[in-house]
Amino acid sequence: MTSSEGETVLIVDDDREVVRTYRRYLEGTYAIREAYDGESALDELDDDVDVVLLDRLMPGVSGGEVLDRIRDRGYDVRVAMVTAVDPDFDIVDMGFDDYLTKPTTREELLRTIEDLLALDRHAVDVREYHALLVKAAALREGKSSYELEENAAYADLEARLSDLEATIESEAGDLTDDSRFVATLRAIDTAEGDTNG
Repeated sequence: MTSSEGETVLIVDDDREVVRTYRRYLEGTYAIREAYDGESALDELDDDVDVVLLDRLMPGVSGGEVLDRIRDRGYDVRVAMVTAVDPDFDIVDMGFDDYLTKPTTREELLRTIEDLLALDRHAVDVREYHALLVKAAALREGKSSYELEENAAYADLEARLSDLEATIESEAGDLTDDSRFVATLRAIDTAEGDTNG
């Protein structure tokens, strides 16, 4: 992935040295935005941001509060908590997509961002597959077998369904743990909310 493809990462941390370090790790691969507190993070956030690297403990508006506001506002963005706080049971109700404990390496950050972007791609494929299934079912219900067999648009729909099914099965193999699966469901749900609303 390159920043020319439009992926933007928002780095949020009250420690400016941490922000500078993450920027060095990610520059040249993603477009970078920075924020040093919760309010600034919310100001920097818009529909162009794809991934947020969010510190949990910040003065003023905490990372947890920022995360709640991101979800309340319906932003279709993946969020990785990157924090020195070891996970406790309170994370069960938090709406993040990944959780990294500091210190993190360049490789960990890059892998996490790529994984989160892959979740979005998977979610898009699942939504498209579902929409095509609905169309195919409606046509099967309303048309004869002969009409379906003779129609080029229906043949194209069936071919696209087959291709998407193979793609989704391949992508699903990458969802090797529960957190990735839950994050994918969140990505699908968020995007469906955007299309329905």
